[in-house]
Amino acid sequence: MSDAGGDFSGFSLLELFQAEVGMHATTLDEGLVELEGDPTNAERLEALMRAAHSIKGAARIVGLDPAVKLAHAMEDCFVAAQAGTLTLSPAAIDALLAGADTLRRIGELGEADAPGWFETHADELSALVERIEAAGAGDAPAPSAPAAPIAVDAPDPDAEPAAAPPATDPATTDRPLHEVDVRVHAESLGRMLAFAGESVVEARRLASYADSMDRLKRALARMAKHVDRMQAQHSGTADEPALDALRAQLTDVRRLLGERLETLELAARRSEDLAGRLYHEVLRSRMRPFGDGVGGFPRLVRDVAKELGKRVRLTIVGRDVPVDRDILARLDAPLGHMLRNALDHGLETPDERRAAGKPEEGTLRLEARHAAGMLEIELSDDGRGIEPEALRAKIVERELIPPEIAGDLSVEELLEFLFLPGFSTSTVVSELSGRGVGLDVVHTMVKEAGGVIRTASEPGSGTRFLMVLPITRSVIRAALVSIGGQPFAFPLSHVERLIRVPTDALHEVEGRQHFAHEGGPVGLVPATEVLGLPTPGVDDEEIDVVLLASSTDRYGLVVDRFLGEQDLVVRPLDARLGDVAMISAAALDEEGDVVLIMDVHDLLRSIDQLLHEGRMRSVHVTARERLAVERRKRVLVVDDSITVREVERNLLTNRGYEVDVAVDGSEAWKTVRANPYDLIITDVDMPRMDGIELVRRIKQDASLRHLPVMIVSYKDREEDRLRGLEAGADAYLTKSSFHDEAWIAAVVDLVGEPTA
Repeated sequence: MSDAGGDFSGFSLLELFQAEVGMHATTLDEGLVELEGDPTNAERLEALMRAAHSIKGAARIVGLDPAVKLAHAMEDCFVAAQAGTLTLSPAAIDALLAGADTLRRIGELGEADAPGWFETHADELSALVERIEAAGAGDAPAPSAPAAPIAVDAPDPDAEPAAAPPATDPATTDRPLHEVDVRVHAESLGRMLAFAGESVVEARRLASYADSMDRLKRALARMAKHVDRMQAQHSGTADEPALDALRAQLTDVRRLLGERLETLELAARRSEDLAGRLYHEVLRSRMRPFGDGVGGFPRLVRDVAKELGKRVRLTIVGRDVPVDRDILARLDAPLGHMLRNALDHGLETPDERRAAGKPEEGTLRLEARHAAGMLEIELSDDGRGIEPEALRAKIVERELIPPEIAGDLSVEELLEFLFLPGFSTSTVVSELSGRGVGLDVVHTMVKEAGGVIRTASEPGSGTRFLMVLPITRSVIRAALVSIGGQPFAFPLSHVERLIRVPTDALHEVEGRQHFAHEGGPVGLVPATEVLGLPTPGVDDEEIDVVLLASSTDRYGLVVDRFLGEQDLVVRPLDARLGDVAMISAAALDEEGDVVLIMDVHDLLRSIDQLLHEGRMRSVHVTARERLAVERRKRVLVVDDSITVREVERNLLTNRGYEVDVAVDGSEAWKTVRANPYDLIITDVDMPRMDGIELVRRIKQDASLRHLPVMIVSYKDREEDRLRGLEAGADAYLTKSSFHDEAWIAAVVDLVGEPTA
């Protein structure tokens, strides 16, 4: 054997054998199922012969002689088929599949268990080898021969699967010889991805520092223009030498700043590029081809179809589509349930299909693809479909809803009942169906993975199930919103739309507020009410609404403000917290702040419960009622001096305004995006972010640009005032007027009296 250039000293011979068997048994399964429809396929026969040969060689090295005999008998069958002296019959393929299953299960034996197991099952192994040898000689296997592989104790399904050691025979793999697999614990890989995501956030913060220096560079350019004007005004005077010296120093500072800025921008670009490449490389290491998780499905479909007396062809599309390893592991059981369901309920027998004018062979299509940043997995069949009226009758029979309500349900709403626990459309209880277990498992898995599932069916033509899942559970694309002054994230896979609704478009129906959207009513729900958070003031003209859809209804979740969209690195909540209601995980936004990620399914359940109990309050008063209600105007005061902040706060509070404070522009910028204000009053010179930059950001934000901003500064020169007004300030006052009624008058001029 060759080690393909790697160091496999950490693996035992048994581990190497298990890896060999696991890889090649899948090849045997898939190839034999395909060979049943095309028994002379030379390429497939070659792959099967090589797989059996490799298992034989590995078993011989480990000293498992019974496995050597079994693999050798299978190899002889494939060699005979290659030579044209044998055409593999369905009975021969049955025997070879039983051999493949037995080899796989031998590979699951522990080192201490193998001798005793071989001794116990010696007769059965001999019978299976004889059966395969008979098939290889062209004789029909004896009808009394066992049709199933020899059973062994199954491994613990809850145990964490060990990483497979690399293949040891370079002739059996197309991978470059220098590539070697290594074992990495899943938790370590998750931590690596989290650190890589945080490095991306930090790299973006470095870029923001470069932006701040660029603003400083522009400020120096404006200062240089002022010095030029002063030089022109004082030419030939005693001040000219001092101005010349100032101009020279300013030039040196601008040059030095330009050099440092260029260096910082280059470092920021390289840092962000490196962090991004690191993040995507770690993310890629978590991904596996979709085909790795569906290798056993052709065999499953073949065996179940044969048991049911049906002819079925399974087509798998998108085997190379990358899928997060965690999601791929979770897909096995749900997809298996869906395939069995389609085989039992969906596809007809050959006689039924012939009578319906269809080909005797039914078709199942399983496809994986990436679309709009999500993983889509679609399973469709060309079977009998689902009859809506029969489903409606079954729902009523099970007393899930009253008949009068069932009669009004659409086909889409009826299909949602298929995913209820214990629900089955089968009238006969068998090993495959009628027990009410199946599609609810699919729904649970999709929900836990952060996805959705949709169903469509046409009677007589077939049924389609579409699962929309995140490509990885480690990163999500999310809509960020403010609720009760706190940031929250909604995975976009669960958001139907983000919309702004005029308050005059709201109306009440049966005591609940609604608005019309795409031809139907949408009930409004205040997010603060559901989460138990304080409710801030609501904009008088528009409200921000996150449109969410449950299985039976659509809700418009009213939030304080939209904060944009971001890719978030998901950080699981500490296990000591247990299950946190309506929260699935946490993340860091691009500014490094913690954001809670909503569990939309749990949120919708909470909404349903509040509505059922009649505890949901109205979102917003109507326009007519609003005229009669006095609302205190809200002002944000921004200053790094505690004395100035308190003086301004007291003046405004005594006048009747509601006042919040921030210690600098950076804190103010976060606060103003999370809470509604009628006026911002800010100083200029502050750490982290100055007042000019705060004004500029507010006026450049589409949702904030109409918010009045007043600058109050010690700087009373004309050029300082012009800088503030050019940035977008609505007023510029000096702090010498703090105790002057003129300052309060300026506030009233901008926003009116404290109540309105």
